[in-house]
Amino acid sequence: MSPPIKPIVYIISAPSGSGKSTLVNEILKAVPGLDFSISYTTRRPRGSEINGKEYHFVTRNEFEHMVRADAFLEHAQFDGNYYGTARRFLTEAAEKGTDLLLDIDVQGAAQIHQKLPDAVSIFVLPPDKKTLEWRLRKRGENDEQDIQRRLEAAGREIEEYDRYNFVLVNDKLEKSIERLEAIVLSERLRRENRELSPEENAIVERSERLRLANLKDKVQPIIASFRTPTASAHS
Repeated sequence: MSPPIKPIVYIISAPSGSGKSTLVNEILKAVPGLDFSISYTTRRPRGSEINGKEYHFVTRNEFEHMVRADAFLEHAQFDGNYYGTARRFLTEAAEKGTDLLLDIDVQGAAQIHQKLPDAVSIFVLPPDKKTLEWRLRKRGENDEQDIQRRLEAAGREIEEYDRYNFVLVNDKLEKSIERLEAIVLSERLRRENRELSPEENAIVERSERLRLANLKDKVQPIIASFRTPTASAHS
């Protein structure tokens, strides 16, 4: 019996409000054979969140027991709560012959890259700080203090963009879904080690345009918008 094929692990990170969750949901529908790792957390469920769907909600004692048992590929603390990616999702993906998508923050991404240097990392950026603030306000679920805290956190997180393989500026949702799909599919095509069709080559070329080295000029104004104080979007 041949050993299971090693899954491709895709890491996707983004500041809160960048539209990452929507992108993840859409790519899971669009690309077959892609599993999603549901993170564990010690924070309480919010609104209509269901255990085992948005997160696996566990107690602090349960989480710390999993840490001691080396059950996590990565874990981090944010805003007083633990978050972590269970190692079992990688094992299960290998057994099923699927690839694995991880939705994690920059701390977790750094840990994953240490353990899995072949992981494909994607950083999702908003078009600028003003747009991110507008999106956070549109949600209607955060007070002013929370919005400002998230914007400050976003400013710190986006400074880590250059640690990622790909950068995706989420300006128009449909285009962003197409770009993310190109990245996922092109990594699979590279693994196949065969001559590609013209259509497959087009996918790889589209993906290459999203590599960090090819987007640095486009990214700089976005980074600069977070370093310059802006007037409040609702003032």
